[in-house]
Amino acid sequence: MSTYRQTKILATLGPASNTAEQIEALFRGGANAFRLNFSHGKHDDIRNLVTHIRALEERVKTPIGIIADMQGPKLRIGEFKDGSIALEKGQSFRFDLDKTPGDSRRVCLPHPEVLDVLEKDALIFLDDGKVRARVKKTGKDYVEVDILSGTKLSNRKGLNVPGVVIPIPALTDKDRKDLVAALDMGVDWIAQSFVQRPEDVAEARKLMAGPDGKSRANLMVKIEKPAALDCLDQLVDMADGVMLARGDLGIEIPPEDVPAVQKRVVRFVRDRGKPVVVATQMLESMIENARPTRAEASDVATAVYDGADCVMLSAETAAGAYPLRAVEMMERIACRTEEDETYKKMMDDAHPDTVGNSSDAITTAAYYVAQDVGARVIVTYTTSGSTALRAARQRPQVPIICLSPNENVTRRLAISYGVRGVYAPETLDDFTGPAIHAASIVKDMGYAVKGDKFVMTAGVPFGTPGSTNILRIAWV
Repeated sequence: MSTYRQTKILATLGPASNTAEQIEALFRGGANAFRLNFSHGKHDDIRNLVTHIRALEERVKTPIGIIADMQGPKLRIGEFKDGSIALEKGQSFRFDLDKTPGDSRRVCLPHPEVLDVLEKDALIFLDDGKVRARVKKTGKDYVEVDILSGTKLSNRKGLNVPGVVIPIPALTDKDRKDLVAALDMGVDWIAQSFVQRPEDVAEARKLMAGPDGKSRANLMVKIEKPAALDCLDQLVDMADGVMLARGDLGIEIPPEDVPAVQKRVVRFVRDRGKPVVVATQMLESMIENARPTRAEASDVATAVYDGADCVMLSAETAAGAYPLRAVEMMERIACRTEEDETYKKMMDDAHPDTVGNSSDAITTAAYYVAQDVGARVIVTYTTSGSTALRAARQRPQVPIICLSPNENVTRRLAISYGVRGVYAPETLDDFTGPAIHAASIVKDMGYAVKGDKFVMTAGVPFGTPGSTNILRIAWV
């Protein structure tokens, strides 16, 4: 019987992890899906990453999810002549529109709309809050600030101005071009950044529609602005998944509010049967160090205890010195947490309410039946992935094997709690065939041996989306 981990790991690719060998090492170390950050890198370079991932997928015969993360109206400074500068508390610094590479006295802020709305004494946070500054003087095309804290600033770091409304569209021209390119590359998810209102999601949906009107990928909304929390129910209903991006969110709202917000968002999204990713600074110190801090280990474990579908590594794997160790460490933390009896009890005590349809009732019953009979796995047949998502929202303690004739569906489920997607193109006409078929796959995957029980759900007639109406106990 092989070991397994229910909580998925999403690893960001970048300069430290951009070769076929490095990507395979991260996958074998525990990564279930990969994030492509369109804030950095050219389209040709990102396309090469997709090619490497799909080649790996073919070799290992396992669906691998690819998430294309749009930059969105992210405010970023320009570049420095030497790549970075040192800062001192109390020094003066200028942000302006001059695209000349910056130095210790100034740098470009290529957002005139920001300079237009900044006022004296406004606070500016840079690099996820590592650098803090206060505006002391404003001009037509510049602002001068006093550095309050921080020792270093490097190329294209993010900038936040809490409490200031910036008139920037949700999807920039760059986003629109990047989105089209990502879809043409065949990514599985589009992550939309800085979503604030339902209209933002509607615009992305329209751009993602193919000639047949169906979306060419799943859409993930990133929660990183306070306004998104105010309309969370609408955003979740319109999206296919949610990413809680705590870096920018933790600057826009008080840091002490972030833990409670995390628990609320994770539970809310889970209840609606959609995957939720917890992201940003999870093992931040491992960018430079071979081991995380105890606080970071606790942070990852907390996300697992909260019931997140997936936890994400950002710069740790994209640009850090120890990308593989970071993945392996996250895997060890997740596995150890899932072994804890407290975790099992928390998952058992937090079952979502059923939504009142037969498919939901069947998958809920499958959870309890699997517990009662000691089943090794839950097997679902699905064309759209909805049955697997219903099973995942119950957070069972056994794996969910999702058999689907749609390869894209199996890839999109790579970030969903406990789900192992299997591409199964075979045409099945009755329930006897699927049971034999499923038993063979479960055995081959190492999740059960001859004589073990498994629980199986499907819809009859087969191939009809949303028709889950059969539950069966079967034996390997």
